[in-house]
Amino acid sequence: MDTDHIADVWSRVFGTQPDPSFWLVIATGVLALGTVVPRTAWRLSRNAVTIAHEGGHGLVALVTGRRLEGIRLHSDTSGLTVSRGKPTGPGMVLTAAAGYTAPSLLGLAGAALLASGHITALLWGATALLLAMLVMIRNAYGVLTVVLSGAVFFLVSWLTTPEVQAAFAYAVVWFLLLGGVRPPFELVGKRRRARAASAAPSGVVAWRRAGTAGDSDPDQLARLTNVPAAIWLGLFHVVTLCSLIGGGQWLLGL
Repeated sequence: MDTDHIADVWSRVFGTQPDPSFWLVIATGVLALGTVVPRTAWRLSRNAVTIAHEGGHGLVALVTGRRLEGIRLHSDTSGLTVSRGKPTGPGMVLTAAAGYTAPSLLGLAGAALLASGHITALLWGATALLLAMLVMIRNAYGVLTVVLSGAVFFLVSWLTTPEVQAAFAYAVVWFLLLGGVRPPFELVGKRRRARAASAAPSGVVAWRRAGTAGDSDPDQLARLTNVPAAIWLGLFHVVTLCSLIGGGQWLLGL
């Protein structure tokens, strides 16, 4: 690879690109909303949110000095991140809190990049994060999901026109901002159903359903901090909704 070609790649990745039209920004937002709100579409698109969720757990585990053992992504859109280290303390709390906030915070960071014109840098950064995450995936479905996601980002960034790159990047960021809001609300419903089931006469079945909700991130945080799970869940709502408002303003140029 000659010097001129390296300089061209550097310019493409770290340079700025023109802002897309306002209507393209609106159209990509509507498209993202259409993948989040309808239940059928959400069953498929939620896989992307799970990647960000588990990636958030994994990244914070590494940053706080924990040893990341592996990440699993499942076809039912659930996931599992295993790390080793001190079972209590700030590192464990931050790792547990990172999952539900990660998609929205990634979307907020992406909105900041797009607002400053760094469209290609966002696409390459997402590719690099997915490649790093791939090393820690421990099941076949997870490998397939992450490889396909990374390939899409790379191919769009390398082969398509600036207009297509902009449309794709804005759609992805809108999706993270909007998609990050829904899981905490889903968890509220799940916990409500679990409480109702635990009060029902069918003891064994009720215990299993309640146990599923009781293993959620807010419940783990409650055990770690003695702060009620409802408070942690409220914090997730605040982070995701504020990220949507702030990121949306950046995307719209407001």
